[in-house]
Amino acid sequence: MGIDDLVNQGKQFLDQNKDKIAETVKSEQAEDVSDKALDAAAEFVKKVAPDSVDQHVDNVRDNIDKHIGNQ
Repeated sequence: MGIDDLVNQGKQFLDQNKDKIAETVKSEQAEDVSDKALDAAAEFVKKVAPDSVDQHVDNVRDNIDKHIGNQ
């Protein structure tokens, strides 16, 4: 099985399950997981980046959060 076969299987899986995938991405569980991951990533960036970018980091985090989960 080559890489093209794997890619095609992935595409078929996505096509066959796009409704379930969309439902899962908008679930309460996805919201909880994404909030924890986004909070951790944002805090890490704030620790290593200059304080002047903190607001930008928060804005990016919030924008991403709007597209994952149900809130």
